[in-house]
Amino acid sequence: MPDRNANTPPLLNRERSILEFNRRVLAQALREDVPLLERLRYITIVSSNLDEFFEVRVADVIEAARARGSNAELEGVAAEVHALIDEQYAVFNEVLTPALRRERIEIINHAERDDAQRAWVQNFFEQQVRPLLVPVAMDPSHPFPMVANKSLNFIARLTGRDAFGRENTIAIVKVPRVLPRVIRMPDSVCPGRQGFVLLTSVIRAHLGELFPGRTVEAFSQFRVTRDSDLEVTDSDVTNLRQALRTGLTTRHFGQAIRLEVVNTCPQELSDFLLAQFELPLAALYRVNGPVNLVRLNELIDQAVADRLRFKTYTPAWPEDRLPRGSSIFDRLRRQDILLHHPFESFEPVVQLLREAVQDPDVLAIKQTIYRTGAQSVLMDLLLEAARRGKEVMCVVELKARFDEEANINWAERLEAVGAQVVYGVVGLKTHAKLLLVTRREGTRLRRYAHLSTGNYNPKTARMYTDVGYLTADAALTADADSVFHQIASQTRMRRPAHLLSAPFQLHKRMVRFVDQVATAAAAGQPARIVVKVNALTDPGLIQALLRAGQAGASIDLIVRGACMLPPGLPGVSDNIRVRSVIGRFLEHSRVIYFRWGAGADDEVVYLSSADWMSRNMFGRIEVAWPVRDAVLRQRVIDECLVPYLRDERDAWTLGPDGQYSRVAQEGVSAQFALMKRYGSQ
Repeated sequence: MPDRNANTPPLLNRERSILEFNRRVLAQALREDVPLLERLRYITIVSSNLDEFFEVRVADVIEAARARGSNAELEGVAAEVHALIDEQYAVFNEVLTPALRRERIEIINHAERDDAQRAWVQNFFEQQVRPLLVPVAMDPSHPFPMVANKSLNFIARLTGRDAFGRENTIAIVKVPRVLPRVIRMPDSVCPGRQGFVLLTSVIRAHLGELFPGRTVEAFSQFRVTRDSDLEVTDSDVTNLRQALRTGLTTRHFGQAIRLEVVNTCPQELSDFLLAQFELPLAALYRVNGPVNLVRLNELIDQAVADRLRFKTYTPAWPEDRLPRGSSIFDRLRRQDILLHHPFESFEPVVQLLREAVQDPDVLAIKQTIYRTGAQSVLMDLLLEAARRGKEVMCVVELKARFDEEANINWAERLEAVGAQVVYGVVGLKTHAKLLLVTRREGTRLRRYAHLSTGNYNPKTARMYTDVGYLTADAALTADADSVFHQIASQTRMRRPAHLLSAPFQLHKRMVRFVDQVATAAAAGQPARIVVKVNALTDPGLIQALLRAGQAGASIDLIVRGACMLPPGLPGVSDNIRVRSVIGRFLEHSRVIYFRWGAGADDEVVYLSSADWMSRNMFGRIEVAWPVRDAVLRQRVIDECLVPYLRDERDAWTLGPDGQYSRVAQEGVSAQFALMKRYGSQ
């Protein structure tokens, strides 16, 4: 048995690990082998990630600091975020902006605009912008306005008197979200180049016109980020959907966490804003450019320059397993089908549901809904199935962060056509990805299932790496049916034959597998663990891995994001290696491999919807399932694990101090190799 008292080092800080992940994403913006507009996209991804970091993680850090009565951890995190944001803007201003100009794609500020461009901007301001702006001057009857989360605003200090003879000096201008943040100027005023102006620049150039008879002495754009976790306790409400619908209206006005201003903002104005939002100085971020780089996605979308984007990649259709035009039910009765997205098409999953909707012998369809998007062909098919009188059950996770509104809307539409909608289990998010079809075949009923590591979202299936598993295996589909039954009835179900589910067996079984490998290692037998997940933060699993490594097991962890296990410590974790792969696609698949001997039956591969985080193991309904078919199991190993362990171009390795280093900038790329295997770029 493994030593339960194995040496356990201090774990790496989770927040710093998340920031390290964003540094790896930012590094993509510096790669000259990445198309220029895609490099700009990585800049916007970092901004989007940091927004969520503040909305979710920093709010928790603040609460912890208050509970401890110490701001040391908060100040340490803030210092690292400040450094990362400074680096991000330096890359944008000093590297990408000049590179775009060399490609005749320019963001033209007010000082650079010629007379024709200034005239066009002024006309655009007067016709499209000014009618939507309402400046508010501060006085006792005009208090500081409610400023929504991540909205664009201006603050101005005025001289002179207002129309009523008063000397109120501070005014706020809220910028409506309906206005585009990046505007392309016509070719007639930008001959030979693609000229863009930012909305902030347009307003800045004409800010004084909003205050006739007065002078704008100083100003700044600003943006506040707020705590955006919905505080809804399931046990305290009688209707979760109604409570969440109410909560969505107040989310935009949660506790302020971060204040962004431009670096030229006078201290007087930044101090005023900090006081209004009740924020400390550490929460102030002065940026050298627009306060919301996420909106530069609008430039990427508008620019006419295909050669500056990734070449279009068309996912392959699995013709060898599912010939076009064939019945997916017929094929699944012969063999299971494994799909590796985005290298292979997500369309067979849509075909399964479409065939189920149209087939009169299909009696029932059950599906979990986590992140499906505001528009979804899959949801439209479920609606049609219910209209046709089939029994449709949907487990809709209303608390999928930032997808709550879309999911509430889908739930209401499904209920309106007679589908049975349940919202999971009190206190647990339903994160499992399951689709189950029940079909009458002669005198018996047969189930068909799709299990996935990723969401039922055809759009993200083209951008995220995930594994989908289509099967008619009676034992596995019966296990899937038990999961649906348990979620709906909340009764104790039979022990699954193959499926592992959280919060029940999954954590215990993963620890047991790790310990089994440790026992084999201690006995001198082959002992190997490879885990590919998005995050590794659960202390129990980390301790089990450390025990196995200290027993002699060889362990490789492919962790895209946060990893709290410090590898490479002599005598502690020197048998454990951690790497992260950041490439064109977002690594999202969860694959777990264990070997505890030399025999053919001494290995197992599991696919899962769960990361190795405490929230996934104990706070969510998750599933993991074994790939029992030997051919498919080897395919998972050969495609989801081996290439990533050999990756040189997109891989980073984690050191014991929590710092990452790039393996190389050339050589083998796992994603590129898989694209080449399945199609052409």
